[in-house]
Amino acid sequence: MTTLNHTGVSHTVFRLLGIPGLEDQHMWISIPFFICYVVALLGNSLLIFIILTKSSLHEPMYLFLCMLAGADVVLSTCTVPQALAIFWFHAGEISLDRCITQFFVTHCIFMSESGILLVMAFDRYIAICYPLRYSTILTHTLIGKIGVAIFLRSYCTIFPIIFLLKRLTFCQNNVIPHTFCEHIGLAKYACNDIQVNIWYRLFVIVSTVVLDVLLIFVSYVLILRAVFHMPSQDARHKALNTCGSHVCVIILFYGPGIFTTLTQRFGRHVPPHIHISLANVCIVAPPMLNPIIYGIKTKQIREQVAHMLFPKQK
Repeated sequence: MTTLNHTGVSHTVFRLLGIPGLEDQHMWISIPFFICYVVALLGNSLLIFIILTKSSLHEPMYLFLCMLAGADVVLSTCTVPQALAIFWFHAGEISLDRCITQFFVTHCIFMSESGILLVMAFDRYIAICYPLRYSTILTHTLIGKIGVAIFLRSYCTIFPIIFLLKRLTFCQNNVIPHTFCEHIGLAKYACNDIQVNIWYRLFVIVSTVVLDVLLIFVSYVLILRAVFHMPSQDARHKALNTCGSHVCVIILFYGPGIFTTLTQRFGRHVPPHIHISLANVCIVAPPMLNPIIYGIKTKQIREQVAHMLFPKQK
């Protein structure tokens, strides 16, 4: 589509390039993408199935884990097939409405996962600091309300961005050097002033992800204080072990995102394909590794998986 230099006409179709600078390597890059997607789908679907079908796993920790697995399935499905279509068939053409929809879903799910990790930290705090009141505090009704609240928070914070994007006139370049659509990556091709978009994006990040990280940190400070006041070393070890999987998932979820943000902010001389590759790691790696981490470190899930795969073995 020809680039237009006036604001009377706006692009309605864009083209995603994939990973710029590595176009000749797209076929090879698609292999780990495909493997990660298949593992994420199988692992998270198996996790959801086991938790929902086994009444012994209908505890708060596993129900929150089920929410996380469901979010991982949606996040992977919204982004990886699009990337594979670009790598395999050069099918990067995407309409503006579809681009905004993809952005909306992926950002909502990302915010939801951050909220789920926060309530999982709260769950561990209750389990360790108030073990006798655990089942009475975290009832199934409360868990359902928490799940709805997490979704509504994500929906309400991301939804205004749709209008912030819809008001823009995209009369500049319509080629996006990425594998999926994201807010500022799309807004920067507008001829309008996008300061409102930038400031609102900062508000969303601070009021959700940054706040979640701070509250998770406070939760673990309280957890560690309670653990180190336990008289028995075995009790301390058992308490810390119950948090191990959650800590690994937190690092996996926030770590690449923080590193990517720092690279974009300070790594001005870093090649674009590095920035795009890091952004994809944030999307692809956690959904693939989360079920593996919980499957390895959580005895109850490990036993249920073994029983399902090898039913005749005792």
